[in-house]
Amino acid sequence: MSENVAVTLELKQSQIDYLDQMVQKHSLPDRSKVLRCLINFAIDESQNEESIYCKTRCDHC
Repeated sequence: MSENVAVTLELKQSQIDYLDQMVQKHSLPDRSKVLRCLINFAIDESQNEESIYCKTRCDHC
């Protein structure tokens, strides 16, 4: 398993709220674990990149 690397991100409050909800709902240790799960999902679903990255889903994208 590789080592985690610290990064700085800019997020909207609603995105932070979502991460916090997922921490609670899935008993995850912190927001960074939620983000790693989401990134790993996107990697696993690379055949669906257009669906993941090209569709506008919100007002703050």
